[in-house]
Amino acid sequence: MELRSTTTASEIAGHLRERILAGEFAPGTRMHQVQLSEMLGISRTPIREALAHLANQGLLIYEPNRGYAVRAFSVEEIRAAFEVRARLEALACGLCARNGLTKPVLARLKACLAEGDALLSKGFLDPDDLAPYRAMNVEFHETILQKSGNPFLGDFVRQCHNVPLASDRVFVWKDYGIITRSHDDHHRILHAIETRDSERAEALMREHVVYASLVLLRMLDEVKAAPKADDSPLRPRRIA
Repeated sequence: MELRSTTTASEIAGHLRERILAGEFAPGTRMHQVQLSEMLGISRTPIREALAHLANQGLLIYEPNRGYAVRAFSVEEIRAAFEVRARLEALACGLCARNGLTKPVLARLKACLAEGDALLSKGFLDPDDLAPYRAMNVEFHETILQKSGNPFLGDFVRQCHNVPLASDRVFVWKDYGIITRSHDDHHRILHAIETRDSERAEALMREHVVYASLVLLRMLDEVKAAPKADDSPLRPRRIA
């Protein structure tokens, strides 16, 4: 995918960040500036700045004479990030219920639910529906964080998203039952928010994120270590 030639380093960093979080670049992948320049149709200078920015965020590591590579996170780090996400997103959800949400915001969350319902209405999971479901899931969670009334919650949760497999931007499972169960959680969470039941809203969101962590960690236990990425030409990949 090519970006505009006038794209800024910040925009390039955001673009690459989303692709890393979506699993398109495997842990250990070398982020060669020349290859990225050709891939994105952008000069090397803003790409160099973007890579430095991603390293500061903790998504990349820098090795002298070797350049940048996608950081690999341990199971312990993934588990720790999920623990923080569960507590902070639960707090945000409880605040939304306690303080109440405006009708436009509730309508926005209900639209997310309706979109998820439509995507899952076939009774099976269509691979083409993974990306739109992921986008809906991100919007649902981000809206709750944004409308919690506490700006620090969103900032801290976004730090957790820098651990890719602990991020709601990553969708690694394709099991229809798991995704349906997760989306049912969305309905229960919104009902608790709308009825101003802050304790239930907080408990439901915490359980929702913990469930996602249990599914992912179980998957990691079942899947043996994948071949380590080498210095071969940069090739994006997708998890889902």
